[in-house]
Amino acid sequence: MPLVTPLSPDHDLETKSLAEFFNETLGFCPNSVLTMQHRPAISKAFINLNMAVMTNEGRVTSSLKRMMAWVSSNASGCRYCQAHAVRAAERYCAEQDQLDNIWDYKTHPAFSEAERAALDFSLAASQIPNAVNETIKSELYKYWNEGEIVEMLGVISLFGFLNRWNDSMGTTLEEDAIDSGVKILGKNGWEKGKH
Repeated sequence: MPLVTPLSPDHDLETKSLAEFFNETLGFCPNSVLTMQHRPAISKAFINLNMAVMTNEGRVTSSLKRMMAWVSSNASGCRYCQAHAVRAAERYCAEQDQLDNIWDYKTHPAFSEAERAALDFSLAASQIPNAVNETIKSELYKYWNEGEIVEMLGVISLFGFLNRWNDSMGTTLEEDAIDSGVKILGKNGWEKGKH
């Protein structure tokens, strides 16, 4: 049972219009956004931030951004966001070999050194206490420019908010996201938990 009940998608028409963005990324409007509508300024600001963060302006692909979101959510323990991140990665054509081996990105040959640097950054930045250090920085700068690093930290920070929001709310996980979570992450013990 969620902490706060999601409102109807028709509750705030401006949020509903903005939320069409999620039809592409997930195939549905997330229950987290429907809950945010209790304060429409929050739902609208969140969607606009999400669109800005997930826009690709450099070489950081949509699928890599979603894999970074999964690593961040895995570090935080948010099952809701883990399922959403792999669903979106799948919809943005992440390689199946990468999806199947996301747990082992550090060593699996499906991941490039540049991707490993990005995913290590996501893991380090999502830990408490924060573990970004000179080694992480050095590896990032081997492969990515400053604008791309800003894009990456935008993803990590966005999911930091979402991990807190959805785990605290106990947001109900949507069936399509459950299906993606079970299919992609289930072999490694993923389950929806309180969601």
